[in-house]
Amino acid sequence: MKQLGKKIWDLSVSYGTACVLLIFLFLLTLFGTLEQVEHGLYAVQKKYFESWFLVHELSGVPIPLPGGVLCMGLLSWNLIAGGLIRIRKSRATAGVIIVHIGMIVMFAAGLVKLTASDDGYLRLYEGEESDEYVSYYLWEVAVFDADSAGEVNEFLISDEQLRLAEDGSVRISHDLVPFELELRHFRENARPTREDSPLPLAGDWRLLELEREQEAEGNIAGVYATARSAAGGEQTAILWGLSERPWVVEVGERRWGVLLRHKRYRMPFSIHLDEFTKLEHPGTDIPSEFSSEVTQGKGGEALPILIRMNEPLRDEGLVLFQSSWGPSNARPGERLFSVFSVVRNPSDHWPLYSCIIIGIGLLIAFTEKLLKYVRAQNRKRAEEAGA
Repeated sequence: MKQLGKKIWDLSVSYGTACVLLIFLFLLTLFGTLEQVEHGLYAVQKKYFESWFLVHELSGVPIPLPGGVLCMGLLSWNLIAGGLIRIRKSRATAGVIIVHIGMIVMFAAGLVKLTASDDGYLRLYEGEESDEYVSYYLWEVAVFDADSAGEVNEFLISDEQLRLAEDGSVRISHDLVPFELELRHFRENARPTREDSPLPLAGDWRLLELEREQEAEGNIAGVYATARSAAGGEQTAILWGLSERPWVVEVGERRWGVLLRHKRYRMPFSIHLDEFTKLEHPGTDIPSEFSSEVTQGKGGEALPILIRMNEPLRDEGLVLFQSSWGPSNARPGERLFSVFSVVRNPSDHWPLYSCIIIGIGLLIAFTEKLLKYVRAQNRKRAEEAGA
């Protein structure tokens, strides 16, 4: 067992293992890039880079491959064990050790981004304000008191729970809601129809499943919902992601709203769009630059900020990029909206720190090599002079 353990240790920290893992990462990047043409960025990212294992089809031949998570995990261990624990510690290897530390910080940034980040968008017309942004891909069902005045408390059903209803049914209840909600036949991309469909009727309507869009944000989800109250009443409807109004469930004398929507995230500040500016190339309607003058509401303060392309707003772990605008067919003088891509990433600056650490390590390593070369040349000249 000791010999087996030593062989596993030697294999995991060897240069050969690092080279094999780098080759696999190259193949994942190559195949993922080619696959993106047909399946879109989101699906490729999930399959190739956020997975443990996958099967890639090459000319009809299935090729099993380790996923990006497994490759990066093993490579991180290889760097830690081989580059920090096993390496000989001396002045000559100080730079190499620092380089390895910088690479580990870079890998740690990727791990934090994978497990603790989220992203979405915020769309505002001039004069509008919001302290929430919306996911591009994830969905949720919100249940709330439709008769409540003022701020409404919502009971939320997550994207993970919704997707459990794709092949079966999910029953969910909450102490504050006087009925049980059953969800079934969740479809990532669908639309309500009165035409024939394999899915069952809900009143006069049923869901028609559509092919998934290449870009995941183009999918509009749908799900069947049945509300059952303790009194024995049962109400069924179709929830659709583009519905303008919630489904109203009546229990006794109270009414409850049920709405399928993109997942929302609360920001620690609000954004008010004061003015959106779009500059065009002379003689064309092609935008050369667009920017947004906003007011950030934070802690009772109103801070004027200009968000431009490549000049995002960074605050409290959030990054707001100027990403788009619309409507694209707006006539001169028509009110425009501004779209901000929003990313919550606790490790946002870690890649910068990693590059600084790696740069310092390379500087120390090359300086040590240069000094060693200079000393060797001086000794050689001294020996030649003595001879």
